[in-house]
This record gives sequence, C-alpha cells and structure tokens, in this order.
Amino acid sequence: MIIAKAIFAAGCFWGIQNIFEDTPGVVSTQVGYIGGQTSNPTYQQVSTGTTGHAEAVEIFYNPELISYDDLLNIFFKSHNPTSLNRQGPDIGTQYRSAIFYITEEQKNAALEKIKQLEASHYYPQPIVTQVVAAGEFYPAEEYHQKYLLKRGETSCFLNLGG
Repeated sequence: MIIAKAIFAAGCFWGIQNIFEDTPGVVSTQVGYIGGQTSNPTYQQVSTGTTGHAEAVEIFYNPELISYDDLLNIFFKSHNPTSLNRQGPDIGTQYRSAIFYITEEQKNAALEKIKQLEASHYYPQPIVTQVVAAGEFYPAEEYHQKYLLKRGETSCFLNLGG
C-alpha cells in the first residue's frame, strides 16, 4: 500500500483531526505544531501565539483511495478560509488557515484550488489560507491526540445555548 502525507491547519486541531480521521482513504492522523521557530514546542507555548506555530493535523492517506484534491476539498469545507488568524472563538496565529505542502505537486494543487475557489466566488471574502513549505512537524502531547473522539464529542466549539 502506498502512503502519502498531507498537513493542514484550520483552527483548533481537535476538530480538523476528527473530520479527517473518519475520511475513507485516510490511514491515520496526528495533531501537532508546524510553521514556527521554537524546537519541540509545547501546547502551553504554542497557545501563547508567540512561537509562530500553527495547530495542525498530519494526515497519512492512501492516494489510491483518496486524492490530494479530495483532501483539499474537505479542508476548505471544514473551516472558514477567509478568516485571518481565527476560527470561531479561537483567535491567534496558531489558529491560522494554512496548507503545508510536502511536494511541488501539493503546492501547485493547493494554489490551483484557491484560484478555482476565488474564481467561483463561493466565499464572499478573499481566501487568506497560507500555502507554505512544510517544515518540522512536532506531534502534540498525547492528551491532544484524538481528543474529541476520546470524549465522545464532534466539535471544538461548545454549545453556549440560545
């Protein structure tokens, strides 16, 4: 079996992991930190917004069962790519929308997807998703892995009533 890797940041990493974990063709996922300047950052460090890292999900998938383009479609539908450094109540650069590409093919596919979405006017505002080369991915602490699944929840956001 061929295994490929993709890395996406789309706000709270618990929610984006939960979405991709249940996707047919995805072999495994893990949450962690990428895109910053601190080696081996902790959640406490990243949550301050000073390390430069984004909360992200690393996805291992079988490209014979699901394409990178399909993963991009799920990524864009799973969050608001027009919201700069914010998803829902989570605010800060650690919650930015970003695609961390591993290959030039991934980079080109991501840029083309953004171009198509912009041309379609699907989103009323410009897409602010960053497309950047993947650097070192640091897995998050064990208690963050599959956090929502462990708690029987499906979303990062609390229902605050109303």
